[in-house]
Amino acid sequence: MKKPKYQRVLLKLSGEALAPSGDGILDFDFITRVAEQIKRCVDVGVQVAVLVGAGNIWRGRQGTGMDHCRADHMGMLATAINALALQDVFLRVGMDAVAMTAVEMKSFADYYTSRGAVKALESGKVVVLGCGSGVPFFSTDTAAALRAAEIKADCILMAKNIDAIYSADPKKDPQAMRYSEVTYREILDRNLRALDMSSATICMENNINGYAFGLADPENIYRVVMGEPIGTEIHN
Repeated sequence: MKKPKYQRVLLKLSGEALAPSGDGILDFDFITRVAEQIKRCVDVGVQVAVLVGAGNIWRGRQGTGMDHCRADHMGMLATAINALALQDVFLRVGMDAVAMTAVEMKSFADYYTSRGAVKALESGKVVVLGCGSGVPFFSTDTAAALRAAEIKADCILMAKNIDAIYSADPKKDPQAMRYSEVTYREILDRNLRALDMSSATICMENNINGYAFGLADPENIYRVVMGEPIGTEIHN
């Protein structure tokens, strides 16, 4: 049996990925398909943490005229809703899963510590991370990079709404170049919109590999973990 390429991964899911059709806040049929692929990864021995965004509910920039901190706090709360939804689906497909939040809310989820997350991963649980980094002004991409460094993940899996990283938006520029691999330095120098500058810098400084791929077919999660070249590999 083929062995997985990675032993511990952090999967970054945008909020929009939980409702790809845009019809409603959460598409539980699609989330179940995602969960089934994550279970395939767990069943072959891969430790999986999932950090979720909140774009399906709220983005801080929607709070025009609001205090920036307060708008970002609303976004953190929205990610907690998504984390609980993911935990519920993971449990229903037969995985042991724990939700952890960077802001303490002990009636709903465990408080995140890197030690607690690693212990849960090593015991076979999927760890679902909510509330981003727990502080305003930092994106969930940055939070994903930070958590990946803390739990010593082999790779950040970046599930996107396009199939790879391009030199420009391929929907707007038919000449956009598709990358099969790219370095963090190239992302920064070329201002590629694959991930924000803070997260690219954290990954570069901590030598964390990344992989960007499309989530239209949730089986891509398993394919990437098993080493199939379907998206864009990111490295130093």
